[in-house]
Amino acid sequence: MATPMAINGSLLEGGGQILRNSVALSALLGKPVSINDIRGGRPVPGLKNQHRTGLELAAQIASAELKGAINGSTEIEFTPGSLKIPGHFVADSVTAGSTTLLLQIALPLLLFSSQKSLSSLTLKGGTNATQAPQLDYTENVFLPFIRKHFGIMAELKLKRRGYFPKGGGEVLVNVTPSAQSLQNFSLLERGEVCRIKGIAHFAGLPNHLGSSMVEGAKKYLSEQLVGVSNGTISVEIESRRERNDNTVGAGSGVVLWAELGGGGIIGGSAVGSKKIEASVLGATAAKDLIKGLDAGGCVDEWLEDQIIIFMALAKGESAVRCGKGELQLHTRTAIWVAEYLTEGHAKFATEQLSSGHTVIRCKGIGYFG
Repeated sequence: MATPMAINGSLLEGGGQILRNSVALSALLGKPVSINDIRGGRPVPGLKNQHRTGLELAAQIASAELKGAINGSTEIEFTPGSLKIPGHFVADSVTAGSTTLLLQIALPLLLFSSQKSLSSLTLKGGTNATQAPQLDYTENVFLPFIRKHFGIMAELKLKRRGYFPKGGGEVLVNVTPSAQSLQNFSLLERGEVCRIKGIAHFAGLPNHLGSSMVEGAKKYLSEQLVGVSNGTISVEIESRRERNDNTVGAGSGVVLWAELGGGGIIGGSAVGSKKIEASVLGATAAKDLIKGLDAGGCVDEWLEDQIIIFMALAKGESAVRCGKGELQLHTRTAIWVAEYLTEGHAKFATEQLSSGHTVIRCKGIGYFG
């Protein structure tokens, strides 16, 4: 048996991302990993319920031997076997642990197969909370981006929302595997803002809060973004009330996204709480979107780090223009993990443009099974 590749889980971002990306690449590349000092950069280190659930899901898909995966553990060992795809897999964090973070560890494992049958995931837990992408961001920003630029065919269906702190949500994801490597892409020109869309969702709360969230977002956008108030930029924000019998707990949130002429997409979001007025919540999501647009990249800071693993797996050179300033710590962490697990075969380089923007380039490994 090969000696596990040792990974320090406290490096750089020092959180759950190191765990998710390391285990996903371990399973695809057939390389055992030993991860210590897990979440060493967090106030309370070690595995939480959602991290353990994600590891167990990856182990299920990859026929892996998993050691040390108990809540609070700061060290695990993951020895992958063969990928059991196509198949249907279920993961339940029991708590309000994020379903979108469960998807991050599992999705790469379902992408490659000579068989055309779908694989599917049933993910249970939280769908809309802080410290993780809201489900609506994953559905409307992340998945459309990787479909357009990598050729990844994955569809998400919300079965039941699960708000913090009760969780209890349920998501179905269907993945059509590819019989070839992921396509590369070049996204260096942002272009104009073509349109802005969004969802203001809520459950267990008065109806008027939905329209207040929408109005708050639109008002802020019209004040900050040229073209919104005079109608040259279309703004469509849906107010969506979830049925009380199909939602666990009361809650709310807003997710907005701007589609760019160059093929990029920028998201913005905010999660509701009892202390935040509905109109302020809408404005907060709009402020987050404007922040991403003002940075001037073709992707926002949350999408930036999530696409690194796919750039590493793709065939040929990919390039993407990010916002101004240094790359996000999450992004630098994802790059480090990809280069380390592929033993340098995925080659990343960054370029600082005179405009202040950073371009990430990657020569991928052309992975296929």
